[in-house]
Amino acid sequence: MNKILLVITALFFTNTLSAATVEIEMLNRLGKESMVYSESIVNIQSGDTVKWLATTKGHNVQFLTTPEGVGAFRSKLNVDTEYTFTVPGIYLYQCTPHKNMGMIAVVVVDNNLDNIEAISSSKVAGKSKGRLAKIIDTLSS
Repeated sequence: MNKILLVITALFFTNTLSAATVEIEMLNRLGKESMVYSESIVNIQSGDTVKWLATTKGHNVQFLTTPEGVGAFRSKLNVDTEYTFTVPGIYLYQCTPHKNMGMIAVVVVDNNLDNIEAISSSKVAGKSKGRLAKIIDTLSS
């Protein structure tokens, strides 16, 4: 009986400890770029969490294109928010108020690029077109 409890406890802690949390800042400026997330591409594993920090006010996170079966996600403005990713694929997201200023980024789960065509054909405007093209080039190489 104690051996079974020990195995179950070990499995629980192994799974819990293996999940990671990645922090991304929402920023007005980073180097020479304005209206950006601190990371434009983040690679994680299923079960990992991304926490977006409202470092600079006026930003949020809204999923634009996701793997099939993933529901909508949109955070409030000026609030730290997080999401635990369980479905492999690419998640394209934007800051709603600054979408035309190029404030977009992606999370790639389990190195799965199966929905890269959907990401490539996502409708974005303004500076987001150029930033998305750079992201796609990076993912494709």
